[in-house]
Amino acid sequence: MPLPKLSREAIVLGAEAEDWRDAVRLAGTALTAAGIAEPAYADEMVRMIEEHGPYVVIAPGLALAHARPGPEVLTDGLAVVTLATPVNFGHPYNDPVSVVLALAVPTGDAHIALVAELANIFNDSTAVDELAIAVTTDDVLRIMGMT
Repeated sequence: MPLPKLSREAIVLGAEAEDWRDAVRLAGTALTAAGIAEPAYADEMVRMIEEHGPYVVIAPGLALAHARPGPEVLTDGLAVVTLATPVNFGHPYNDPVSVVLALAVPTGDAHIALVAELANIFNDSTAVDELAIAVTTDDVLRIMGMT
């Protein structure tokens, strides 16, 4: 399953976040701005991390925030938020996080397939560092293989 299109409205560069909750909510706001999810989806992503721990920190410096499919998800989508100052999620090895991806999908089957596709992008060990220093949305789209 191919990744959903990454719209420019869903890319936020150099954001300031007080903590991981704030960083995840910024990613949720980007999903909402792009018409991908309702505002409540951000709270669902935070709740999942509160309940299950920092499992979303999937690589050094990278968090993949997501929640279960539900009525808050309007369509498949992805957001990318880079942080001016990295934040800790409480992961023993991969903190601090400088790049937060947010994934929203309306069905469980699509969720698993899209997570696998995202993992392929980050098989390139330089991708997180490149995203962290990206200065334009075009940079992000190129790194994500969406140009």
